[in-house]
Amino acid sequence: MADFISEPIVPQTHTGDTAAMGRGEPGLPRAFAWREAVSSVVETLQGWKQSQPEGGRPGGERYLRRHYYRLRMSDDSIWTVYFIRHTPKSGSPKQRWFLYSIET
Repeated sequence: MADFISEPIVPQTHTGDTAAMGRGEPGLPRAFAWREAVSSVVETLQGWKQSQPEGGRPGGERYLRRHYYRLRMSDDSIWTVYFIRHTPKSGSPKQRWFLYSIET
């Protein structure tokens, strides 16, 4: 069973996937800090994208909003995390990674 979390997480510096960034995707970090603890990514189990219609644009264009990843972590839990492409006006521009849920 998954516990819904929906909290920001902090990617550990210098651990992002630079090859993914070269393809225009977020550089999935190899570790995240959450609630003062650091957890390492052991395996990427799944990845997907979420798109939404672009407001006010003719032709029904869609805009890529989030990248989701399902990850096995160093404590053997399964995290679902997401990266937001553009921060909302009310959000911090540095907060782009969020922990969506944890399966234990």
